[in-house]
Amino acid sequence: MSDPRSALGGAVYQGYLTVKDAGAQGMLTLRGDYAGLAAAVKAATGQGVPAQRQIEGGLGGGAAWASPDELLLLCDYSAALEALEKARMALEGQHFLAADVSDARAVFTLEGPGIRDLLAKLCPADLAPEALPTGEFRRSHIGQVAAAFWLESEEKATVVCFRSVAQYMFDLLSKAAEPGSELGYFAPTAS
Repeated sequence: MSDPRSALGGAVYQGYLTVKDAGAQGMLTLRGDYAGLAAAVKAATGQGVPAQRQIEGGLGGGAAWASPDELLLLCDYSAALEALEKARMALEGQHFLAADVSDARAVFTLEGPGIRDLLAKLCPADLAPEALPTGEFRRSHIGQVAAAFWLESEEKATVVCFRSVAQYMFDLLSKAAEPGSELGYFAPTAS
């Protein structure tokens, strides 16, 4: 197996919060009858099927609701092919699509206070705590590109985009995190 490399080789920007390339991540797209996907999710990730717009687990072992008939499964990069085979075996006899999309995605972590404010600068989604609670998986746009993200806490978030726009995403997130550009709109809350 070749040495896995993320799109930006572990790039980090330290502003009023930290923007970091999360490294190579295993990701599978799984499509089919939502109710029939539970066995595949459990076999591939050890997680249950998430509720609408939710994520169970996280990087290295998770399942995220992506649409009414689609899940994004998360695993270690080195385990992606094995997880894909487990999902396919669990879905044998059903109509489904399972694909390894690990090399087509880039993943970033954001850490520090002000994550909601940073994302609100760049994204049309409502970032208020009542509209986007922690653990909710959101597909939207960040700047000019499609992205998905979730808040693990008020001070940690994960952003996923296509690998082809990784540099744009990193630069955009970094510019938005420049010291002195804090909005202070969303007051910090206790985690």
